[in-house]
Amino acid sequence: MKITLINPNTSRAMTAKIAAAAREVAGPGVEIAAVCPETGPAAIESHVDEAFAAVAIVRLIEDDIAAGGSDAYVIACFGDPGVDAARELVDVPVIGIAEAAMHVATLSGRHFAVVTTLSRTLGRARDLLARYGMGRACVSLVGSGIPVLELEDTASTSYERIAALAADEVTAGADVIVLGCAGMTDLCHALTARVGVPVIDGVGAAVGLAATMVRMRVGTSKRDEYAPPPRAAVAV
Repeated sequence: MKITLINPNTSRAMTAKIAAAAREVAGPGVEIAAVCPETGPAAIESHVDEAFAAVAIVRLIEDDIAAGGSDAYVIACFGDPGVDAARELVDVPVIGIAEAAMHVATLSGRHFAVVTTLSRTLGRARDLLARYGMGRACVSLVGSGIPVLELEDTASTSYERIAALAADEVTAGADVIVLGCAGMTDLCHALTARVGVPVIDGVGAAVGLAATMVRMRVGTSKRDEYAPPPRAAVAV
């Protein structure tokens, strides 16, 4: 089984980090192919960034299909950019890390809180909560003020800031914490031990769900919305 993990920003360091997290949960017989675009935003922190990310995701999947394709695709950005477009292109599972993390969180506890990066991304997170039917389960969305690329700096205070916010949300009643950025994936286990409740990393959640769907032989429906697009994509 081959799962292609798409990091839609151009950071090679972050791509390597999320690939390592994915391989921890993939299990035997699962190949993780981690890719990112050559050009585009260095971090996905705005609607403009997400627009470029969606185009990059489509191109990377088209390239992968031309090379033989994969058994599933994981979109490793908490805004779940380009997921719908990707589902039009293939009949195998396509899973965004926000959707995966939210679903796993509801299996782990009744209420969850999301701790993410910049506060400007909270609007997109609220949109996704509504779309995925998670509005009642999510008790809080918190922006840490940490830029995405700062998560690559091991000398930064990012971990302590995220841990403090997560602990506050647990005190306020959250049963589970969801990490709102693929760049936080390496903090998951330490945070779980620190705050005393399950901390969900979307990368691991998405890879686990993708592998399970492949084994169940469940793919993407090709009826109506996710049928192949009626026209070929225009080069950008």
